[in-house]
Amino acid sequence: MFAPKENSLENKKSHVIDDLVENGVFKVEGKQLYELSLFELMKETIDKDSSNMK
Repeated sequence: MFAPKENSLENKKSHVIDDLVENGVFKVEGKQLYELSLFELMKETIDKDSSNMK
């Protein structure tokens, strides 16, 4: 019934990467987005959102 946790995390990571690419972010600290963990991607999303609010 439930999707495996790994599959769910991969889907979330893919969604976050898509959002960052739509906002023109392709690398973070010299690394491709797919090389980063979900935590690092979420941090970048939050940093990007907070800089847009200023």
